[in-house]
Amino acid sequence: MHLLVGLGNPGKAYAQTRHNVGMWVIERAAARWSIRLSPRGTAQRGSGRLGGKLVELAGLLDWMNLSGPPLKGLLREFELTADELIVIHDDLDLEPGRLRIKLAGGHGGHNGIKSVIEALGTSQFVRLKIGIGRPAPGQDSADYVLEPVTRDEMAVFEPCLERAVDAMECLLHRGPETAMNQFNIREKVAREGEDTN
Repeated sequence: MHLLVGLGNPGKAYAQTRHNVGMWVIERAAARWSIRLSPRGTAQRGSGRLGGKLVELAGLLDWMNLSGPPLKGLLREFELTADELIVIHDDLDLEPGRLRIKLAGGHGGHNGIKSVIEALGTSQFVRLKIGIGRPAPGQDSADYVLEPVTRDEMAVFEPCLERAVDAMECLLHRGPETAMNQFNIREKVAREGEDTN
């Protein structure tokens, strides 16, 4: 079994903000995999199967910077380890619509991931990052991530959300290394020393 968790902030006021793209991916996965999400405890969640894999989808209902304790509670409830966890979240350092799968590592300034690492006592879990781009010069990053996406941005995010679900399917069925090779395209090209511009 794997636990797939989307990070974000609760409530309608934040539902369409950049910080909530992790939640959007969970909702998109639930729709594709015919899993019904419903509020239960600390998360909007649902169980189902993807091929022979049992999965639990969860969109946390606590604030982003408090993501760790409820996520730890879900792992404990299902008797899972961090190796069986995939966290989906926004990333300022990736251009809008870019995906990046990462194994372990630091929090990179992301308060949700920082909270998860602190609560779990380990950074050894898979992250699926969704690029949201950087704010305009002079704009505070905290304000930027809490702004609703524009119509033009949503046109970029739509195919990205579908690709993110593809990436999760690859992670579940073929493992992180294969998924990274398939979905971290630009990082792979850069490692080979080719021009990515």
